[in-house]
Amino acid sequence: MLKTILRGLLLVLLLFQTSYSQEVLDRIVAIIDDNIILQSELDQFAIQFALQNGLDPRKNPERFKALREKVLNQLVVQKVLLVKAKEDSVEIDENRVDKMLEQQINTMIDRLGSPDKLEEYFGTSLRRIRRNLRKEIEERALVETLQNLKFAQIPISRREVIEFYNTMKDSLPELPTRVHISHILISVQPSAEAKQRALKKIKEAQKKLQEGVAFDEVARQYSDDPGSASRGGDLGFTQRGDFVRPFEEVAFNLEPGDISDIVETQFGYHIIQLLDRRGEKIHARHILAAVPMTEEDERRTVQFMDSLRTAIIEGKISFAEAAKQFSRDETTKEKGGDLGWFELQQLQVEEFQQAVANLKPGEISRPIKTQFGYHLVLLNERKEARKLTLEQDWDRIAEFAQMRKRNQEFKRWVEEIKKDLYIKINKI
Repeated sequence: MLKTILRGLLLVLLLFQTSYSQEVLDRIVAIIDDNIILQSELDQFAIQFALQNGLDPRKNPERFKALREKVLNQLVVQKVLLVKAKEDSVEIDENRVDKMLEQQINTMIDRLGSPDKLEEYFGTSLRRIRRNLRKEIEERALVETLQNLKFAQIPISRREVIEFYNTMKDSLPELPTRVHISHILISVQPSAEAKQRALKKIKEAQKKLQEGVAFDEVARQYSDDPGSASRGGDLGFTQRGDFVRPFEEVAFNLEPGDISDIVETQFGYHIIQLLDRRGEKIHARHILAAVPMTEEDERRTVQFMDSLRTAIIEGKISFAEAAKQFSRDETTKEKGGDLGWFELQQLQVEEFQQAVANLKPGEISRPIKTQFGYHLVLLNERKEARKLTLEQDWDRIAEFAQMRKRNQEFKRWVEEIKKDLYIKINKI
């Protein structure tokens, strides 16, 4: 009874503040027990969802309005479960929340280009974006933990799977065309003269650093990296996998303030300085002396790959042995170039997708140019698109059935919790 009275007093005070204060800073759009959802909170998450889905709120106001209503419903459910999570004393790892926050902020900055553009997009400061986002991530983590505790294991019988399939088989997604491919990657190799010129340049830059010239000044003068030279070589915060392996192996083993020796990669010669380290991310800058590639270098590479393809077709060497001997892809060469299975339409390298679409099992493509170099692609096997069947896809259908049952149980559970809470949703 006391809790109900206090809740009512809180509601009156909040409504009074929102309606009559001369300095209204925000507006309440929903109240769920002792929790509120502010207009600014709703707007931020609606804009965030729009960004993730490539929707421009200014160009598509009607779609954004519908998206905002959907986000509000999701936030209401989250607040409902937040009440339950607190009642059940659910705990979360704060370090995990911090990592999720940094990852999400960095992803949005990368997508928009800079922190300033992120602030402009959201119409508020980065500090406020970060504060609101951390609160949402923390609440979401609590809710997810609660859901996992409640619904981690939802048993489903054989009869339920069969009933689900018979009811939903016309609506189940079709298995797309899948391909099993291997490849050989050959990087275009520059001439010895071009490498010597680049090496001479990077040694000149190294000498300037040894004489005490500031790293950023040397980078602006010497670096051939168009994306970072004007910023003094600054690469920002990056994580493992963002760099090619030789660069990464050196950069991640430096201590803040350290400057590397000369490092050779497929792009040329680098000198790297580590500025900062935050968990699994590093902040580095570099100077690059690029080794320019000529048309003659490319022509020589294509000729070699054509001759290698002919040798494989004629049986003089197997594709796997050729990959082990010649491929520059360190992650697949020891496996004979095996890249594994992919959905054809999900192949991220568009050139691969186009080439594989026209190959028959056992055929090898002509040399394909990508940003990584030139490739020969072997189609090992193809599985054409088809409907799901109980005989061939029992585990996948059972997973769909269990997911549907879990969602139904979850919705019923949320409705039961709502019965004991005060909920008021205002027009937006």
